[in-house]
Amino acid sequence: MASRPERGRKAAYHIFKLCLFMVYIAVLFYFLFFWDYFGRTDGNTQMHYNFVPFREILRYILRAKILGIKLVAFNLGGNIVGFMPFGFFLPALFAKSVNRWWKAWIWAILFSGGVEVLQLLTCVGSCDVDDVILNSTGAVCGYILYRLRDYMRRSNA
Repeated sequence: MASRPERGRKAAYHIFKLCLFMVYIAVLFYFLFFWDYFGRTDGNTQMHYNFVPFREILRYILRAKILGIKLVAFNLGGNIVGFMPFGFFLPALFAKSVNRWWKAWIWAILFSGGVEVLQLLTCVGSCDVDDVILNSTGAVCGYILYRLRDYMRRSNA
């Protein structure tokens, strides 16, 4: 059994991780709802939506030369990289309930799907099923990185 000071350090470390996760979520919401780069706050209330899986992903890939590789990488890669911390934080914070990659994937689908529905209801950004696919892929990548880090820490101990 852990000593009282050790339990206190573990609790403080868990609170620290939880605070980092909340900061990450706040920054994520800023980029998804308020960042001007995609014209989210320009008063344009016309909603763009896509409910056909892989439609926009394929459009970006097939038109990469026309759209520019920077835009394609930013859009597709940004959705993946942007959700990697989500998949990394889940097992770090909820080790007993998020102990398999598919659990992180399901949580990412639920969270990202909720964000997309919120974007649809608020007419901010675009509601796109492909974002859910890319975001959940990023969360699984983040989960895998967490597990690799965990494995490396144990093998070095």
